[in-house]
Amino acid sequence: MPHRAHRSARRPGRRTGATFSALHRTAGPGVTISVFDLFRVGIGPSSSHTVGPMRAAAAFVDRLKSAGLLHDTATISVELYGSLGATGHGHGSVEAVLAGLAGERPETVDPDVVPAIAARVRETGRLPLGGVHPIACAIDDVVLLGGTKLAFHTNGMLFRAKDIDGRVRFERTYYSIGGGFVLDEDEIDRPVAASVAVPHPFHTADELLALTRATGRSIAELVLVNEMSWRGADQVRGELLGIWDVMRQCVDRGMTGTGVLPGALRVRRRAAALHERLCAESDERDPLRAMEWVTLYAMAVNEENAAGGRVVTAPTNGAAGIVPAVLNYVRRFVTDSDASVVEFLLTAGAIGQLIKENASISGAEVGCQGEVGSACAMAAAGLAAVLGGTPEQIENAAEIGIEHNLGLTCDPIGGLVQIPCIERNGIAAVKAITAARMAVRGDGRHHVSLDKVIQTMRATGADMLDKYKETSRGGLAVAVVEC
Repeated sequence: MPHRAHRSARRPGRRTGATFSALHRTAGPGVTISVFDLFRVGIGPSSSHTVGPMRAAAAFVDRLKSAGLLHDTATISVELYGSLGATGHGHGSVEAVLAGLAGERPETVDPDVVPAIAARVRETGRLPLGGVHPIACAIDDVVLLGGTKLAFHTNGMLFRAKDIDGRVRFERTYYSIGGGFVLDEDEIDRPVAASVAVPHPFHTADELLALTRATGRSIAELVLVNEMSWRGADQVRGELLGIWDVMRQCVDRGMTGTGVLPGALRVRRRAAALHERLCAESDERDPLRAMEWVTLYAMAVNEENAAGGRVVTAPTNGAAGIVPAVLNYVRRFVTDSDASVVEFLLTAGAIGQLIKENASISGAEVGCQGEVGSACAMAAAGLAAVLGGTPEQIENAAEIGIEHNLGLTCDPIGGLVQIPCIERNGIAAVKAITAARMAVRGDGRHHVSLDKVIQTMRATGADMLDKYKETSRGGLAVAVVEC
């Protein structure tokens, strides 16, 4: 008997009355997500549109293997809906799907392999399914349906495996919900959080601050204790330093990369030239010199991301330059201790957890306020912690970081994570530093709470027209083309 998926896979979009935010804004008592769910190694240019589709494709192949259908599969068809379909070529979604079907995973794939797999498909009409079973395959087997959006989330994907007679043997619907997170159709009614109870659960900033008062621990210390529900303290610190090492390497590669970025825009890489100029200048008295380095770090990461290189989602690829830029600022201008890196990332992770649980980090769902706004808040909180801020000052820093990104649209020109994304990361990194320094100069008291700002971001995203949410159908994406 053919294996059949849930009926929603055969009738995309039939599920009504449920959206990602409505279903997943609470993780349940005693449960939280890990900071390592927010900081994950992947490849560019997009966590939602490249990393997520690759994970979904690999998960579908795993399903075929477990069902004993891998070697019965002759062809696979894929449909990418909504935001994925609208920007599928610019974001490399088609290539990512093919790589995932070929058995590659974003955490380990060589970035150069991804376009090579698509090139072989074009040349030979064949794809090694799961890396072991050759099937007939064409680029057109991945269909972009940008004009159709599934009810649960705009980043929907439908995979069908067919036998040699063209019969559908297995099908599955997946959703890329931001930051590389992927849900299949059976998971959308369950919380995103892992099913691990932690000692200090918190679902709002108010709850987090109350925990710091009750325990006398800092935000970073509370998160560390929670992370120890999955792994030992030394392992947590070691893996966070490993994340930082990948970030640092990405900055270094970005500062040496030259030429133009992939895509029709032919955007020139600028980080290397800026790096040379800053190194050649000797006037350390320039009061804005540090900010120029921060801008450089952020642009270096996002140029590397736009080129399809290895990056860390922080919390997404589109905003991947902000946290590394501010961390580099910490190491160069504040302190060079490894302990500061761990404290920074644990604190930033706490803010990311709150945003992901109560709003969204998906540009396709709430616009760029969910990506750059979230990263700005996370970086501001991390820096405030390193600067010795109290929990209340850290919460204030995060609130400032989000508040002044509210309403930010996601309007990439040509569907490429280049304009305005690269410069936007540089601006937001400087904004995060300003937010942190403003907060630690105060006493932590302020009129608008972090919880209120997160709620506002969620509501603003719901009100925002779809054309301003990672579709390249509004804003700069349209204005520049028309000019």
